[in-house]
Amino acid sequence: MSRSLSFLDKSFWLTESDANPKHVACLQLLEMPEDADSSQYVHALYEEVKGFSRATPPFNCRVKAFLGYPLGLQPVKSMNMDYHIQIHKVENATCRDALDEFVARLHESRLDPDKPLWQYHFIYDTTHRQYAIYARVHHMYGDGSTLVRWFQAGYLSTPDNDKFIPVWAVKRLRHRSPKPRKIKRFWQSLVGALRIAFDLSVIFLRLFLKICRINPHYMPIPFSGTKTVLTGQVKPGRAVATTDLDFERVKALGKRTRATANEILLCAFDIGVHRLLQDHGHVFKKALYTNMPINLRKPGEKTTGNKIAIVPVTLAHGEQDPYLRLRQIIINHRIVKYAAQHASPGAFSAYTIVIQSFALVFEWLRLSNLVKPIANVLVSNVPGPREYRYLKDSKLLACYPISTMTPGGGVNITLMTYAGNANIGMVCCNKNIKSLEPLAKYFEEAFDMLEASVDKPGLNIDDIGEHVERVPLSIVSD
Repeated sequence: MSRSLSFLDKSFWLTESDANPKHVACLQLLEMPEDADSSQYVHALYEEVKGFSRATPPFNCRVKAFLGYPLGLQPVKSMNMDYHIQIHKVENATCRDALDEFVARLHESRLDPDKPLWQYHFIYDTTHRQYAIYARVHHMYGDGSTLVRWFQAGYLSTPDNDKFIPVWAVKRLRHRSPKPRKIKRFWQSLVGALRIAFDLSVIFLRLFLKICRINPHYMPIPFSGTKTVLTGQVKPGRAVATTDLDFERVKALGKRTRATANEILLCAFDIGVHRLLQDHGHVFKKALYTNMPINLRKPGEKTTGNKIAIVPVTLAHGEQDPYLRLRQIIINHRIVKYAAQHASPGAFSAYTIVIQSFALVFEWLRLSNLVKPIANVLVSNVPGPREYRYLKDSKLLACYPISTMTPGGGVNITLMTYAGNANIGMVCCNKNIKSLEPLAKYFEEAFDMLEASVDKPGLNIDDIGEHVERVPLSIVSD
């Protein structure tokens, strides 16, 4: 019997194209044990993991579809491990820029729709003890919370050659909640649908009042973002960059400024994206928008699949003091959080589906260059393990998430906290911008300046292309 899929899960299959594949990935940096032979270790590990050919759901499932519409996930009779597990020898596996470029080429292609939707790519050279794994899985299998939970199950807290089981072969218990009787289930569904319809109508009413400038303090109006070289029709080709940040510094700065870690990072990314776009001749008369994923699961809930909402949030504008820009973002971020807390999770998920559906239609019709984007950047934060993990006897040094592109383009920035660090992965369509390495540098500089501005109120960022239209003061004679 095939595993059922939610409409949000199915949307990642329905909207996939050669230009915009819908898989998510991670670049893992690992270090082999000290006594390992660097010329043989990775190849031997590759051969060993290929032997785990009995995968567990959903890693042993392909999509069962009718006329292109996905009905569910169906187990396959046998796994083609030569497709799912691949190995690549490179000149230098420790060169980050070259590794990012190599991963960008792997990331731009689609997964085979006739096979289970995942791959593991080993990347190594024969001289260094550090090697990499690029792992990708289709977004319809799960959101960030689900995939990180699976990822943790496939790695060990201590080096161990005997207990090693790769993530696709780990048995996962299915959490089944007792189903109420049909009549009770019917009334629960009806009441839930009415609640969603009411909350959704309130969301659109408040957006309409914002358009009329009656209620300006609400979420951004959909499709009112700023067009840039990063936005528009998504085309084949990707640029990828990775960087790191000490997450203890982020938490310490958040404590000093009464801000969340997300708000701190949004401020630094906002400044970095402004600087990158200014390099390409952009000027800004209003704030940029970010898409913010919201996890709709209850505390402790371990359901699989996708259970998220993605809504736009206004960033900062008109201030050169990084601290004052942070205060702007805190206010705008909490406006959206307040809206989310006063609506049912189903309503926010429905709102996401509505606005993203319009964006997808524009992408299908190749109209994304003609309309304004929902947002300019997507930033998401996924909590990972606090201590180091091991793949067999290899130490996992870092794990950089690399996500998919949203319709309408922009840059997708995802970070995972791991062993005290924030491992940050950035990806964009490379039709106009060939490298995101400058963005990684600008982000690091922006965070340093934001950190310093708390104790130095006069510290301002350089011009980042913002133009503030001011109404001239009237001259009134006495």
